[in-house]
Amino acid sequence: MTKLVYEVIQHDGGWAYKVGDVFSEAYRTHDQAAAAAHSAAAKQQLGDETEVIEYQDGKGEWHTETARGDDRPETSVVD
Repeated sequence: MTKLVYEVIQHDGGWAYKVGDVFSEAYRTHDQAAAAAHSAAAKQQLGDETEVIEYQDGKGEWHTETARGDDRPETSVVD
């Protein structure tokens, strides 16, 4: 199972959360960023329908695959 860690950090003159190398928008306060991180982490836990998705990897290559709606990652927030 995939594990995603949402980390609340100072960023861009305010606060944000990041997962891996991806940053959220900047928030004015730590509490706003932490609340957004907890919300995003909770939404990752929700199942959905199986769908075909397309995404671009770090090398700029596009991929198509089937994402199972019941295959949800484990999430946590580091504050």
